[in-house]
Amino acid sequence: MGSIAVVLGSNATGPHAEKMRDSVARQGVEVLERHGRAAYVPPHRIDHEANLRSLHERGCDRVLAICSVGSLREEIAVGSLVCPDDFIALHLGITTFDDARGHIAPGFDRAWRERVLAAAAAADGARVGDGGVYWQTIGPRFETPAEIRMMASHADLVGMTMASECVVAGELGLAYAAICVVDNLANGIGAAPISVEELERHRAANAARLDGVLGAILSGLAG
Repeated sequence: MGSIAVVLGSNATGPHAEKMRDSVARQGVEVLERHGRAAYVPPHRIDHEANLRSLHERGCDRVLAICSVGSLREEIAVGSLVCPDDFIALHLGITTFDDARGHIAPGFDRAWRERVLAAAAAADGARVGDGGVYWQTIGPRFETPAEIRMMASHADLVGMTMASECVVAGELGLAYAAICVVDNLANGIGAAPISVEELERHRAANAARLDGVLGAILSGLAG
């Protein structure tokens, strides 16, 4: 069996990046920062194939992705952790293949996802919601309230990277599951309009909490 890789997203950028990266690395897993380290790579320019091939070449066969998301439902509050079980990405044309092998049924690895949920259930303070639909947008801009109203009829979370990463991981033979961290209510959800400053405050607070929670989950996944 290969090793586990953790892919950190925008939750681990900025002032809390190094602490979270080092904390995860101490668990004996491979760590990859989705948005890069030397300079921030915006979501629509991330090379998911290069990222995931590097993990595959380092002997990884399982990926736990940490994703910053907006909530499409007020009841999924800021600070919630959710392990989605499906996604919508109708615009997505990403593939590592240039032949008929690209005709695959994408999705999360069921067995690996169940192991992640079991480890979360056994970890103190790691309340991770089981299931939900993630809608991937192109980015880097946020969505309009009208776009969010359409998405909210079909999905629970919105983000800009996870579906692309999941598709590529599956094509490379990497078992993939994700924990989504709700850093904001989507634009038009709730009473106040979306604010980048508020999003960054929530993201920093969530990162501090996620640091300990992720360590507990990884401890439960060891072996």
